[in-house]
Amino acid sequence: MRAPESQRVADHLREAILSGAIAPGERIRQEELADRLGASRLPVREALRMLEAEGLTEHHPRRGARVPRLGMHEVEVIYQMRERLEPLALAESIPHLTGDDHRRLGEIQDQIEANTDLGEFLVLDREFHLLTYSGCTIEQLSGMVVRLWNATQHHRRAFMRLTGPARRWVVNAEHRLLLDAIERRDAVDAERCLSGHIRRTRVELCRHPEVFT
Repeated sequence: MRAPESQRVADHLREAILSGAIAPGERIRQEELADRLGASRLPVREALRMLEAEGLTEHHPRRGARVPRLGMHEVEVIYQMRERLEPLALAESIPHLTGDDHRRLGEIQDQIEANTDLGEFLVLDREFHLLTYSGCTIEQLSGMVVRLWNATQHHRRAFMRLTGPARRWVVNAEHRLLLDAIERRDAVDAERCLSGHIRRTRVELCRHPEVFT
């Protein structure tokens, strides 16, 4: 069980990184973080190790901890990994999702469609997709999926800014098709919907190299 202080620091950092408050490539200075949060250095180091395991930070011997910055080819490959792994995780998950899970997914999608704030959309979109994978009992697979999501959080934000509010209907339509397949427990349809959903983001990002500079 994690020490409460380490968990508190990790939760703070995780939220800051996922929200974009700490940007890719930005250093995380342990002394400043400890002072700001009123924590000692030990729980800060432990928190950084936790986040490194989640793919949210990386450590360099001379430069310390920072949020990883990925190049375009790295992101393209990671999205191709997502296209292959997430449909598998979804297929493993679908038989174990309950009626309550289906209802919650519908509620989240209703919130997504009623929302216009980008930050709130990213939170809801993450909750929606990770809930669809929550029935996967293969820990190695589900853990890898979360790491890949963490690695591409910045690029999902960039994608939504590039496509703009006028294209949000496409995301919503794909979510509704995915939710329909999940409720019917049709893993083949669900995998097909999800793979295309992820691929569309990858293709759009690769048209905009300025995102990676």
